Amino acid sequence: MTNNAHVAHEADNTGNVISRIIRQISPLLSAAAAGLALAGVVTGLVLYLDRSPIREAHLPGTSAWTQHLVAAAVAIALYGLARWWRGRRTGRGSGRLLLLAPLGRSAASRLMATMRQGTWRSAAALAPLGAIGYSFWRIGEQVTAGLDPNFTVNAWGGPTYLGAMACHYLDAALVIAASAWLLGKLLLPAASQDSATARPARRIRAVSR
Repeated sequence: MTNNAHVAHEADNTGNVISRIIRQISPLLSAAAAGLALAGVVTGLVLYLDRSPIREAHLPGTSAWTQHLVAAAVAIALYGLARWWRGRRTGRGSGRLLLLAPLGRSAASRLMATMRQGTWRSAAALAPLGAIGYSFWRIGEQVTAGLDPNFTVNAWGGPTYLGAMACHYLDAALVIAASAWLLGKLLLPAASQDSATARPARRIRAVSR
């Protein structure tokens, strides 16, 4: 009975964490990311349908597996460090976004607050935003364009479909993470609901005087 209660408690905690994570996801940013990935799938399909019937030869050394294994090890180490740091600041099992932070409601609010200002921050944010958008598009393109053997034969992670996808998805994840970190330094903080409601209240008091 004790084991069953413990399992049920752990399952309930996991469900609560997942529920909190889902509530933090921005529908707008998620739809934008999905739309870009779908556009990439369509682009890749066009490339695949226009593929050449002549098979290209594999050139040794083009797969860059060594570099990507090093990059993967560094990425895992940085992810572990980020989780450890986040755990110290917010506590374990807090349900705060980490990998999904670029698609979070907080990111959407900060982005809107920055773009409304129209300052140098708005202009500087365009480059990392473009890099994130391109990465989602490239993720989709790899799905269909990678079906062409010529598309992967000399690609990073090639010559296989799964190898090329693994390396390109790793690259995309690193670009998104680096761009999101840079945006975190550039974007203005999101206006809190309290401050947003306090300003009209102060104006009303001022008028009533």
